[in-house]
Amino acid sequence: MNTGLKITAFAAAIAATFGTAYGVGTSIDPVVAKKPPTAHDEHAEAGEGAGGKTAGGHESAPAGGLQISEGGYTLALDTPRVAAGTPSVLSFSVKDESGRKVTAYQREHGKELHFIVASRDLTVYRHLHPTRAADGTWSVRAELPAAGGYRAFADFKPAKKGATGVTLGADLAVSGKAEPAALPPARATAEIDGYRVTLDGALTPGKANELKLTVTKDGKPVTDLQPYLGAYGHLVALRAGDLAYLHVHPNGEPDDGVTKPGPEVSFTATAPSSGAYRLFLDFQHEGEVRTAAFTVDVPAGGADANTGAKPSAERDETEEADGHGH
Repeated sequence: MNTGLKITAFAAAIAATFGTAYGVGTSIDPVVAKKPPTAHDEHAEAGEGAGGKTAGGHESAPAGGLQISEGGYTLALDTPRVAAGTPSVLSFSVKDESGRKVTAYQREHGKELHFIVASRDLTVYRHLHPTRAADGTWSVRAELPAAGGYRAFADFKPAKKGATGVTLGADLAVSGKAEPAALPPARATAEIDGYRVTLDGALTPGKANELKLTVTKDGKPVTDLQPYLGAYGHLVALRAGDLAYLHVHPNGEPDDGVTKPGPEVSFTATAPSSGAYRLFLDFQHEGEVRTAAFTVDVPAGGADANTGAKPSAERDETEEADGHGH
């Protein structure tokens, strides 16, 4: 375990232990390595994942979001603390090696930058869409319902020629009376606003596997999902403890002549290690984006033990995701 990961996990432990009143003190970020690791490739494309090797035997990218600085870029939060349950404007920038705010990005999946905020206990998740001012300052309005420690992620690719994707992470404090929750149990289904999403597939350390998520409404398959960020689904996985970030994309895309608009959305992903992971699926239907959340246990063993789906006897258990926050 590197120094940055240790400090991040330690900070999470402190927040959980002394969380009865999460104050407005300075948040803690991982120490930056003297030699930044190689930036991970484009959001862990299909067939690749974070950490380990792909199915083809090639080295896959490490999990992102563990460092505030990487590859010459730094995530600077102008609002490192907000009040729980209060609409607030989150402001931040990405700075280059010279300390200048970055103003040029490559658009990926319809956006220059993807901004994710998640609570340390992984019960609150927000995929937000900030706007960028001419000087490189990003801002977005959000309301975070629960006090405690959070992690903010900026996922982007600079416009610089030859640049690869970068995911940076910074700690965010939400003041108020904090009561960290236990990680929700692993279940094969999640319910949100009358929709049921079923997860089938496995996450395996160092090995690419397919995850299939099937969307139904009122017991009927949803076959008219709408494109969201250039796809029929958007999946983010966060590892419990240090919140290592794994951003994957679906297999296929709208209008490619092959991919259907539901009810299944397929992804290929690799777990960087064993442990518990929280998966968040964003999907759009009838003009609204919703988020289905799952907990997946990834033991250090054979692939058979790593399925996110539970036995059929447990499939009647469901879980409702905390709101999407668009």
